[in-house]
Amino acid sequence: MAEPPGTDRHGPGTAARPTRPTSRDVARAAGVSQATVSLVLGDKWPGRVSERTAGLVRDTARELGYRPNLAARNLRLGRTRTALLVVPALTHEFFARVYTGAARVAAEHSFGVVLYPSPEGVGPAKDPFASARAALDGVIASSIATDALAAIRGTDLPLVMLDSDPTGSGAAAHVNLDIADAIRQVTDHLLGLGHRRITHLASAVTSWTFTVRADALAEAVRGVPDAVVRTVPSPLEVHAAREAAERALTGPGPRPTALICDSDVLAAGAVKAVRKLGLRVPDDVSVTGMDDLALATAVEPELTTVRLPAERVGEHGMSALLAILDGREPENTVLPVSLVIRGSTAPPPPD
Repeated sequence: MAEPPGTDRHGPGTAARPTRPTSRDVARAAGVSQATVSLVLGDKWPGRVSERTAGLVRDTARELGYRPNLAARNLRLGRTRTALLVVPALTHEFFARVYTGAARVAAEHSFGVVLYPSPEGVGPAKDPFASARAALDGVIASSIATDALAAIRGTDLPLVMLDSDPTGSGAAAHVNLDIADAIRQVTDHLLGLGHRRITHLASAVTSWTFTVRADALAEAVRGVPDAVVRTVPSPLEVHAAREAAERALTGPGPRPTALICDSDVLAAGAVKAVRKLGLRVPDDVSVTGMDDLALATAVEPELTTVRLPAERVGEHGMSALLAILDGREPENTVLPVSLVIRGSTAPPPPD
């Protein structure tokens, strides 16, 4: 009787020693050629192998516990099967979600993703390896300027930009959120409630995504004659946002009835400022955020905010990079966003 793959014959009194299954074992068990196994497990089967056969090969490999020797395959392909994801900060939930999405798609194609912060979000990102060309297949960068990537881009690695300026970057593909529409939805919501005195609690970080928000807000109120918008910048920190919101609420002139915040983090600081001044959200001041982080439902009242599909940003970014590496034309994508109305907004109080 034939022995199952993955065992060796030994002499009497000697326990069988398990060995690692090979692609030949998978091919024999599935009733296909080794070339077919290689195509399927190397994700090169579409158009060359039927879906039924591909599924059979994957199921057989899983049952046998077969794992491809990626190191040997990478030597043959001349690739590391590794992408670098550059983000402004490792502590922000949005970028954690971007990484989750990118890593999910990467894992489906036997790729790895290295997460790397650009110093303080605005400084130039140094090459994290002795030679990025030798260690990486491509770069995905989220929410930072392309000139911050000069040291890495100098290697001529494929570059995919996320949530970044789509013009003049030299990137092979872009994946963006419809940030302008996000601000339009928030502004239309507040104007519809009757708000006309609005303060924009704006991120003090200089980047494309925050510039778009300011421009979209100005455009959204342009056709409303009695609407007044004042901008107050703040670092992306709760404590700093609280102080900035206090200045906005106690400054000269009529008090604003609504605070449009560039992020949920800034909005959390704004809520604290309103309460510190003895006012109420939303009875006296409405507050809106952006991102729909876990923080949005942790504050009281819960934040009206815009849900940004961060994981889908990462997924599309990794898919675009894989398309480039496979010699296919990548898609430039603009992902839709959605307003989530919660308890932090209401009609303004009577004058």
